[in-house]
Amino acid sequence: MALQILLNLIIAFVWMFLYNDWSASRFTVGYLLGIICIGLLSRFWPHDFYLKRLWAVVKLLLLFTKELFISSFTVMWQIIRPRLAVRPGIFALKTELKSDWEITVLSCLICLTPGTLTLDVSRDGQTLYIHAMDIEDVNELSKQIKDSFERAIMEVTRS
Repeated sequence: MALQILLNLIIAFVWMFLYNDWSASRFTVGYLLGIICIGLLSRFWPHDFYLKRLWAVVKLLLLFTKELFISSFTVMWQIIRPRLAVRPGIFALKTELKSDWEITVLSCLICLTPGTLTLDVSRDGQTLYIHAMDIEDVNELSKQIKDSFERAIMEVTRS
């Protein structure tokens, strides 16, 4: 991936050099030309096209932003209500993530989302112990985390 980005930057700078125009618009045209060239030759690279992974990272960030806003408003609503009706609890989440980096990212995303907190990770790294402010159904909450954060992390790291 890093080699493809470097090659794309070299193509952009060579394009600027050939036109003897050091403007941002000429760089952008050269960069887009590099994307097209690398994209057309992507089947000859040992790794996938780097924009696929970059798009997966953008989707993960957008997913986190969406979940952050939704959970923030949910927590604010719980606090503002005259009668507190929360069911806090701790549950175990079995994860399919393998590497320490993947598990760390998942733990951080859970901790940064209001209303949830990762308490511990098992020694084998397959189970996360999570505290949630309001748990209606443990299976539904586990499925939601697996279908959103875990799947998005796997798209970034295993594409």
